[in-house]
Amino acid sequence: MKNNIYKIILLLIFFLTSLNATGQEQFNFSVTEIDILENGNKFIGSDRGVITSNDGIEINADKFEYNKKKNILKASGNVKIIDITNNYEIYTQNVTYKKNNNLIITNKQSKAIDLINGIEIDAEIFRYNIKKNIITAENNAIIKDNIKNYKISSNFISYLKNKKMIYTKGKTFAEIFSKYKLESKNVTLIIDSMELYSQEKTLITDKFNLYELEKFKYSINKEELKGENILINTNYNLPKNDKFYFKNAIINLNKQEFFGTNPKIKVHKDIFDNLDNDPRILGISASSNNNVTVINKGVFTSCKQNANCTPWSIKADEIIHDRNKKEIIYNNALLKIYDFPVLYFPKFFHPDPTINRRSGFLKPQINNSNTLGSSFLIPYYSVLDENKDLTFTPSIFENNLQMFQTEYREINKNSKFLSNFGFVNNYKSDLDTKKNSIFNLFLDYELDLKLEKFISSNFFVSVEKVTNDTFLKIFETHFQDNKLKPSDSNNLKSEIKFLLDNENSSFNTGIISYENLQKNNNDRYEYVFPYYNYTTTLSEDLFKGTLNFSSSGNNFLSNTNQLKSSVNNNLTFKSKEFMWLNGIKNSFEINTKNLNSVGKNNSEYKSSPQIELMSELNFNMKYPLLKINENNFNYLTPKILLKINPSDMKNYSTLDRTINVNNIFDTNRLGIDDTLETGKSLTLGLDFKKESQIDTNKFFEIKLASVLRDKDEIFIPENSTLNKKNSNLFGSISNNFSDFFNIKYNFAIDKNLSNIEYSDFSTTFTVNNFTTKFNFLEKTGTMGDSNFLENNTSFYLDENNYIAFKTRRNRKLNLTEYYDLVYEYKNDCLTAGIKYKKTYYEDRDLKPSENLFLTISLIPLTNYEQKIDR
Repeated sequence: MKNNIYKIILLLIFFLTSLNATGQEQFNFSVTEIDILENGNKFIGSDRGVITSNDGIEINADKFEYNKKKNILKASGNVKIIDITNNYEIYTQNVTYKKNNNLIITNKQSKAIDLINGIEIDAEIFRYNIKKNIITAENNAIIKDNIKNYKISSNFISYLKNKKMIYTKGKTFAEIFSKYKLESKNVTLIIDSMELYSQEKTLITDKFNLYELEKFKYSINKEELKGENILINTNYNLPKNDKFYFKNAIINLNKQEFFGTNPKIKVHKDIFDNLDNDPRILGISASSNNNVTVINKGVFTSCKQNANCTPWSIKADEIIHDRNKKEIIYNNALLKIYDFPVLYFPKFFHPDPTINRRSGFLKPQINNSNTLGSSFLIPYYSVLDENKDLTFTPSIFENNLQMFQTEYREINKNSKFLSNFGFVNNYKSDLDTKKNSIFNLFLDYELDLKLEKFISSNFFVSVEKVTNDTFLKIFETHFQDNKLKPSDSNNLKSEIKFLLDNENSSFNTGIISYENLQKNNNDRYEYVFPYYNYTTTLSEDLFKGTLNFSSSGNNFLSNTNQLKSSVNNNLTFKSKEFMWLNGIKNSFEINTKNLNSVGKNNSEYKSSPQIELMSELNFNMKYPLLKINENNFNYLTPKILLKINPSDMKNYSTLDRTINVNNIFDTNRLGIDDTLETGKSLTLGLDFKKESQIDTNKFFEIKLASVLRDKDEIFIPENSTLNKKNSNLFGSISNNFSDFFNIKYNFAIDKNLSNIEYSDFSTTFTVNNFTTKFNFLEKTGTMGDSNFLENNTSFYLDENNYIAFKTRRNRKLNLTEYYDLVYEYKNDCLTAGIKYKKTYYEDRDLKPSENLFLTISLIPLTNYEQKIDR
């Protein structure tokens, strides 16, 4: 037995020696277990080993199979290939080595490392031509160089090591310096020069910009991009982005510098606050260096693109955009309207419109006034600090009149200050033979006090002052965009006030000065100094209702020596709405008022201090009914308001108050704070509404209401008619069922139902592009004495051409107050029109006038209005 074992060992040694000799020219196998099949032509190794080729290829694998006839070696399982000659390491799960073809093919989780150049390749499949030293990677292929910091991915990548070249087929992505991303097709990289190029459409993006090119060449080391038919989209991932188009261009991506031909720059559409605009610049060539862009032979317009002639444009030898100075400069510029030369500028500049705040000239404006003549103004905006700016607006008139307006703004963390100070020199009134100066001051100041115990605590100051009574009317066009301009050109208000608010209460106090510019100097001022208002909620759930307390007081001085002072305390309980079983909704309110007052030369308050206590009960009932038919909802709601006040009230019989169906059921329907409506009254009302089930905006509605009393109350405002036993019958009719025609009519009929004392009628008729509106207002009898008729008519000839007519007639005086007739052509960037205005209004310096004006607005450049002499 022992001799047999020796024989077997000797036979195995002989066999292995024969095997090494047979494969000596091709492979050397260093394995621990092997199977020999097919008469020695097939070798299978099932335990990990190393196979070494005579050409310097070493393969480590868990399993292998060698076909001696075909000279093909297959290996699998944690395969590592070492090419000593070409300095490669390749890792994969499956490999086929075709020795006769010098070809290695890998499959599944393949990775190659160029040990000399530090380049790594990952893919599912490799085809490695050993003799040509080319690796072709397929399926999710990625090649990267961690030293030179680039990565290229595609489904097909070839690495030509001897030629030092990489190229891809099909869709390709690349990342360069971790800041540029590329998307293209069929890309080539020359490794020595680090040049990347393609003849296909390419997208390149960085943090802010997107570059789209028909074909390109990119120098990675210089970060220089060359291409054709280029689009640069700045801030492409933000809502506001600009687009640059070039036929050819060279771009330094790092410095953001470029030189290009046939530039077309499209600025974001809402840069001038008009989404209909398409602002753009065209040119012969353009270059950018150190944040300065120069466009040669440039043309700028903001008009929408169309096939027709551009409404307006500015053509210049050079258009320079200086981002350092944040301004745009035009050299030898010519303004054209529909290709007709209008104005030449040797040189002018304006702030970069892409920035929010930059010192420089703003949009100029040309105006014309029947009183003042023609005028020209050009504002200058100055940034004083990050929270402060100033706008200086000089206006020059043809009659040697000058106007200077200065607006100052300062916004801090807890405060805001706005002011407008103006000066007019050489103004001559028709009522005065001398030339005078006019001053104006408008001011707003707001301070957040940040008091800890209050949700909000604020201090306000406002000032409105002019030294000429008709100033705001005469110079109206010069204050069109001024936010500080008084809302009423006849009345000025200056005030200091202090406000506090917390969860359940609020308090405010201050002083007010009123100035009526239509009164004589002695009687034009009214003062409230001081006043206060306080409100608080005492309980939100007291007997299923809310209990509120309020207090107010003031000293009111008017007509030089008429003074009244009052402190007014109110306690109000308002129940929640409750319903009876039959569906009637009910609520009630109890008001108790304590008035402390004293007056001087005043008909309402006595000269000795008075303390009064009064109370009022309001009980509301309404019974909402609903009927549904096939197409409509029909609502019918009877309403009742019972008011009981056994105490007296102040004498407000001459106070002007208008009652209608919309306020007749209000608790304080007279709008008086220091008294309660006296007596007992019953307000009856009925509302009916027919509403479409398909469109709730289509309806027909009637409201009626009237007030009944047990006796006449002489202290209630007489023109309200609520002082009588039977008030007027108040009503309204609204019809909105037609797409072409609607009516709104508010009316009041006397108690005998014989006379209509109040009519407020408005109707709109629309057919296609034609719209006409009529408004008629008449007050007669107890409710007043006035009669006006107004008409607005417009007709759109097409989407650009428009005609409008407007007039108002005082039928009481048998006088037409004005006529306005306007023809206007309008598109997105240009408005041109002819306006005929005839006014009969007269107020000191303002005289009746009849004028014909030509108006032109170039958006956003300027406004121009010129009187046409007839």
